[in-house]
Amino acid sequence: MGRNKLKPKLITVLEEGYSIKKFIPDLIAGIIVGVVALPLAIAFAIASGVKPEQGLYTAIVGGFIISSLSGSRVQIGGPTGAFIVIVYGIVQKYGYDGLATATLMAGVLLIVMGVARFGDVIKYIPYPVTVGFTAGIALIIFFAQIRDVLGLTGGTVPVEFLEKMKHYGEHLHTFNLYAIGISLLTLFIIIYWPRITLRIPGSLIAIFLTTVMVKIFHFPVETIGSRFGGVPNTFSLPHLPHINVELITQLSSPALTIAMLAGIESLLSAVVADGMTGDRHRSNMELIAQGVANIASPIMGGIPVTGAIARTAINIKNGGQTPFAGMIHAVMLLLILFFFGPLASLIPMAALAGILISVAYNMSEWYLFVKIFKSPMGDIMVLLTTFLLTVFVDLTVAIKFGVVLAALLFMRRMSEVTQVGYITDSFLDQEKDTDDIVDQNGIAQKDVPQGVEVFEINGPFFFGATDKFKDTIHELEKKPKVLILWMRHVPTIDASGLSALENVFQRCRKDGTKIILSDIQSRLLEKIKKADMFRYLEEQNIQPTIDQALARAREVVGKRK
Repeated sequence: MGRNKLKPKLITVLEEGYSIKKFIPDLIAGIIVGVVALPLAIAFAIASGVKPEQGLYTAIVGGFIISSLSGSRVQIGGPTGAFIVIVYGIVQKYGYDGLATATLMAGVLLIVMGVARFGDVIKYIPYPVTVGFTAGIALIIFFAQIRDVLGLTGGTVPVEFLEKMKHYGEHLHTFNLYAIGISLLTLFIIIYWPRITLRIPGSLIAIFLTTVMVKIFHFPVETIGSRFGGVPNTFSLPHLPHINVELITQLSSPALTIAMLAGIESLLSAVVADGMTGDRHRSNMELIAQGVANIASPIMGGIPVTGAIARTAINIKNGGQTPFAGMIHAVMLLLILFFFGPLASLIPMAALAGILISVAYNMSEWYLFVKIFKSPMGDIMVLLTTFLLTVFVDLTVAIKFGVVLAALLFMRRMSEVTQVGYITDSFLDQEKDTDDIVDQNGIAQKDVPQGVEVFEINGPFFFGATDKFKDTIHELEKKPKVLILWMRHVPTIDASGLSALENVFQRCRKDGTKIILSDIQSRLLEKIKKADMFRYLEEQNIQPTIDQALARAREVVGKRK
């Protein structure tokens, strides 16, 4: 029940008692995470096609709300790389008002999912699907930085992947060696700085050094200021986007994608945090926190927000223990915006591109991608389909198609697991020497009377297995006097299974064959009763064991002689 409670962990922390002794570690962790989040928030915003300050608004508003309402003690919220592709596409097609509308819709969906207790279900998105679209997003982020890494000029970069590559090829001659040098220096610092200290992030050091170099030596490279006109040190006023019915209809699919991404990434981040802290998050409360944050963020000029795995891990490693650390991180970013916002305009775009390339590499988790190639062919196909659709078509299409394909694959595997068939004398002769027959309840050791057929269903009896059931039933040439349905290994049955059973009951009544159910679980029997199928059965023909079912069959056969 604890994981399903709709109660923020902040309230739990306050009920337990919060002291200055707990506050100090939270304060230190919050300040450090705030500094780490600064360059990432700006970089993610720019890569998403919005203004740099909108990334800060997102981290401040969304981050504060997520921490204060979160179902995890240590969750850090903000803009993340996973949203870049979908946000960029929405902004290019519908403008910021369209993005704000889609984000608001996603926020409402997340709240509904949390209230409906979908928190545990959403984590069951198939693994090849998540690896596929994550790797696809990472590849898109990587190639989207080519312009700034090389310092290319001329025209607007297309959204489509192949058109983007064509554009780069046509403008490759405009490369800027200074931009290339700054990007390489940024990557070098990010890679090797952790050998010096883990307290201060390498991305922040890289931005500071490259910005100072560009300012002192007047390198001819593009900066945030030259592209966007600077970063204000004021906060956006609350503003609702212009919403109309037609726009809501058009944005329903992107909104669902944002909600799914926010839910998946935030719950994954909470699971990772649980592993590091030994705590247990409340998944449904987490979804509600994400929903509220995604409603507030666009109202304050922000973009979609979710739990950030890397920043959450940094929070834990630096001593963060309660939601106050995440709230302090948001306040820290607010202070930076007020006092140092205009200085952000001096940051070179090539440095931000270097940071995003690092993010894309870490996000790709290429080793997991390669590892799946050792899995069954069906999983490989789901992985490649999701990956290729993400890169060449659209993330929304990729997630939908990947989940549907994985579901179909699951159904096929479940139908293969479910075995159905008659237990005939010839079958028993073949199996007498196998280990399967030593079971004291095994049919091989039973005396099956003439005119009696035993039909076993082994596995979930759902729509994927009904055709196999029907085909096998129809294979019997001679109509038996008694048909025993042995259901000891049937854990569940769905509407299609019930319909298939009813068809068999009807056929048996028409042929004069008595049906006996053996070893059926009580919850399955209740479903059969609710489906109004007891009219085909006699009470004494529902037996708890195969021995009793065979005994009952002998009675029926004896009466008919």
